[in-house]
Amino acid sequence: MSTRENRLKFEKSPYLLQHKDNPVHWQAWGEEAFRAAREENKPIFLSIGYSTCHWCHVMEHESFENREVAEVLNRDFIPIKVDREERPDVDDIYMSALHAMRQRGGWPLSMFLTPELKPFYGGTYWPKPLFLNVLGQVAKVWREAPGQVFETGDSIVEYLKLQKSAQAEGVGLSEDVFGAFFRQSLMSFDPAWGGFGQAPKFPHANQLSMLLRIWRRGGEPRALEMVKFTLDKMARGGIYDHLGYGFARYSTDARWLIPHFEKMLYDNAQLAVAYLEGFRATQEPMFRRVAQETLDYALRVMTDPEGGFYSAEDADSEGEEGKFYVWTFEDLSEVLTRDELDHFCRVYQVTPGGNFEHGTNNLSLAAEFGWAEKDHPLIRSASEKLFKIREARVHPHKDDKILTAWNGLMIRAMAMGWQVLGDRRYLDAAHRAAVFLKARLAPQGDLLARYRDGEGRFAARLDDYAYLIQGLIELYQCDFQPEVLSWALDLQRRQDAKFWDAAGGAYFFTDGSDPSLLVRGKEGSDGALPNANAVAAANLLRLHDLTLDAAYREKALKTLEVFAPTAAEFPSAFGTLLLAYDYLTDLSSELAVLEGKAGEGAGFFAKLRGGFFPNHVVASAVEAADFPPLLQNRRAQGGKTTYYLCRDHACEAPSQDAEEVLTKLAECARYDLEAQKD
Repeated sequence: MSTRENRLKFEKSPYLLQHKDNPVHWQAWGEEAFRAAREENKPIFLSIGYSTCHWCHVMEHESFENREVAEVLNRDFIPIKVDREERPDVDDIYMSALHAMRQRGGWPLSMFLTPELKPFYGGTYWPKPLFLNVLGQVAKVWREAPGQVFETGDSIVEYLKLQKSAQAEGVGLSEDVFGAFFRQSLMSFDPAWGGFGQAPKFPHANQLSMLLRIWRRGGEPRALEMVKFTLDKMARGGIYDHLGYGFARYSTDARWLIPHFEKMLYDNAQLAVAYLEGFRATQEPMFRRVAQETLDYALRVMTDPEGGFYSAEDADSEGEEGKFYVWTFEDLSEVLTRDELDHFCRVYQVTPGGNFEHGTNNLSLAAEFGWAEKDHPLIRSASEKLFKIREARVHPHKDDKILTAWNGLMIRAMAMGWQVLGDRRYLDAAHRAAVFLKARLAPQGDLLARYRDGEGRFAARLDDYAYLIQGLIELYQCDFQPEVLSWALDLQRRQDAKFWDAAGGAYFFTDGSDPSLLVRGKEGSDGALPNANAVAAANLLRLHDLTLDAAYREKALKTLEVFAPTAAEFPSAFGTLLLAYDYLTDLSSELAVLEGKAGEGAGFFAKLRGGFFPNHVVASAVEAADFPPLLQNRRAQGGKTTYYLCRDHACEAPSQDAEEVLTKLAECARYDLEAQKD
């Protein structure tokens, strides 16, 4: 392999292919590039980004397309490009290194490494003049003070190993953590616009889910109000696409008005779940509608013909951020009738001066209008016209790689969407995605992390396994297909074998087989994605209740114990972990339903799925079955549908009274069944 040329044309990643024509001699992450660094005694310049990253595009245009910059990079460094979505394991190590250098994280991540891959200096986006200066200074230090460079790299790696080596300390969480989580959430809550913190403001879906459970546990009305207010404000805001649906990644302001316009699959999966849970808890029609529209966006825009889900849509089109989404007043006046124009501009706050760049407007629903105003004939006709016009515009770049982890999140969202909304399209989409993943990304049993252009590649990480298992468990709860749960159990066995830390508890993020990864760590806190250990703990608890295998529960307890000290101190950063702890400590329930004939329990299941019963599992079959073990030795008595309910791991007498069983489940969940009848 030659490092005298750009090698990215041989890759499949959309992000790497965006850089294949740069004059920089980019190499892919791998032993060939590492060997070149050792043989030529050059430091590595590592650039990590993703294809829908706005500032990655800016740095490419300013620096990586520039001959002067390329000459310096090619002469003094071995330049390596990494797609963080393909290699979150690589990204995690070097982003943690940047934080260890006391610098703010973000992408593009720009890191300098020794030939042994140890980080010694880094940053994010640098404008071209500053970047050239940085390159010159780093090259000088490498030549004149290599000992200092190696010492810095060694110390950072040792720090990271210590930081990521969490061990069980024998001290578990207490239920006081829920009160602490609520208080921290209340302190950071924005009472004017909802959400948590100030600009830039991100949706925190798992924080909302945890607040719903705190409300359900203790009847704290402020927890519910924070959730309702935030869901309302986000859906009204410009972070939500009112014409084409789906959520952008974050808001640049506190009001949710102007987003960073890229749309991520993982955000839309998590937010669909948040709105579905919000609807289950409150029966608010707006939440139902937003969930439906978000899932419809994923079906229309983000679904591969084979069934998998794509990764993201860019913020930029034609070189401008948001251009696809925004409108001038003149744009609207040219195509709408006078009545349509007047009403549309009032409802969506469009003005001649605009609220975004160059006099353009990003749509947001005015406070004086309810969500039902979207169904006004003038709004419907105007929206249809504008959507058709927008579809004819140059679309943002779509990252069409299919990631196992993110597909697991969307499988869960689609499955839950069918449960709550009853739309068969969502259940079919979840099954098709699962079939696709098994065929393309688990052909030999072990998972792969990424599929694109006919190629499955990269050993899966913990999040790939945990998110997919979570999605499959939720999918099994829909129509109780044994093969779905069997695959989830097989994946759980593989996850345990590859990632479980038998000595210290919890799961490593990687399987330890890649020598280029200098640190093998464990994490418990959330980021933009739910923490994989936390998801794994919740999976283990649900699998225990379905299979009655005590080993699953023991692993879940050990995982929670590992992160308990930090979670107790910073609970708001551990929302997903606390969801698992809520399941563990709540009056959870296990239900076996043996139908007298197929479909006989449909009315019961519709009521169960429409309400807020978060901590339960159900297994069902017709007449009798041996799998999963929750169904063993149970049957439809007298040929009639029979319910076998266990509450808090204590089983009650079989019942054939569906309403009685629902009432008992509602008592466990502290849920008001009458709310569904309003």
